[in-house]
Amino acid sequence: MKFRRKRRYSIAMKSLDKNSRLHVLRAPSQPWGCTSEVILQEGTMSWQFPLLLFTTVTLTSAYSHLDPFSLEELGSDTGIQVFNQIVKSRPRENIIFSPHGIASVLGMLQLGADGKTKKQLTTVMRYGVNGFGKVLKKINKAVVSKKNKDIVTVANAIFAKNGFKMEVPFVTRNKDVFQCEVRNLNFEDKASAADSINFWVKNETRGMIDNLISSDLIDGMLTKLVLVNAIYFKGLWKSRFQPENTKKRTFVAGDGKSYQVPMLAQLAVFRCGSASTPNDLWYNFIELPYHGESISMLIALPTESTTPLSAIIPHISTKTIQSWMTNMVPKRVQLILPKFTAVAKLDLKESLKALGITDMFDSSKANFAKITRSGNLHVSHIIQKAKIEVSEDGTKASAATTAILIARSSPPWFIVDRPFLFFIRHNPTGAVLFMGQINKP
Repeated sequence: MKFRRKRRYSIAMKSLDKNSRLHVLRAPSQPWGCTSEVILQEGTMSWQFPLLLFTTVTLTSAYSHLDPFSLEELGSDTGIQVFNQIVKSRPRENIIFSPHGIASVLGMLQLGADGKTKKQLTTVMRYGVNGFGKVLKKINKAVVSKKNKDIVTVANAIFAKNGFKMEVPFVTRNKDVFQCEVRNLNFEDKASAADSINFWVKNETRGMIDNLISSDLIDGMLTKLVLVNAIYFKGLWKSRFQPENTKKRTFVAGDGKSYQVPMLAQLAVFRCGSASTPNDLWYNFIELPYHGESISMLIALPTESTTPLSAIIPHISTKTIQSWMTNMVPKRVQLILPKFTAVAKLDLKESLKALGITDMFDSSKANFAKITRSGNLHVSHIIQKAKIEVSEDGTKASAATTAILIARSSPPWFIVDRPFLFFIRHNPTGAVLFMGQINKP
């Protein structure tokens, strides 16, 4: 198959000249990397081999036939459901996840699925890819739009075993909807194939994600395809944290132990609010916009220190987040936020099975006839790896910020000194690009 150049998107501030733009791109701000892969392997119906490996960290969108943003929110909502399943078994770990990414990967699989396998995907995702291709493309364009100003790149690729033939509509639709490039690899040389895929992932995430796939996940004879999606986001705070205000403060982790960690601090105006779960557990939330204002970080944590983070997580959905955006009000607050870096590699197989997507993991039931008619394929793994770095960096300090920092009146405090949730949201579409729980910075 011929190599195709992928479409790449890069967003930077319009008002900057070339040299300034390069300076911004080099700044160690808030980069986010995520990649996804799907490895498909071939076998007979009686073989119990893993026939499709799916390693994923992706960003894409979803859209609805009624409201132009509702399908995007449905895609993110599916990801939030997966996240809820993950944290049930890992309540005290740091979890970094891309709802937008898993929605994209499932969408790519949906294009190749048929029969009951497709029905299960459609039921859980609550939308079908067929008929929404144009809308999905529009969503992708919105997410990487120059209006965002922050840097967002999305790339997709299909790595195919030399000589493996795919159905033309599957390849065409993936190229059209997800801008997939197609590359050929020799999977019999497992180490070399894994290195090639990991190099692509590392390159597309600006070095944020490495070693996504190990060679032992590839079967030299059975692996036929690896579908990969990579997303990279780098945002600069609209209101920058001054480095001299960063000091070590006490953070009470999920295990109840106290740790001294670097905390960012600033006095500024942020939109914030509070809400309660159906069983009257209250929590607070705050919005930290990035400089383009299209993308924001949302922080949520229980109001009472005695309320565990796990008690509010099941309450969260895209509808909940939209209600936050509607009800938040601007307040001048003293914000204290941990400076942190976190990495998580997750196998999403069991979480998806718990939601009802089961057949695609079963070699005797999986139906990916729209990918190929020449063999039986199923998914052996779905793996997502994501990384987040949060620090002081943002836009240049402004006179207004300086004036706010030296104001004399005593504002309310928003102190993030215990386990919390974060969300990176593309506000025009409602897409949740990243989310996670931080138990210990």
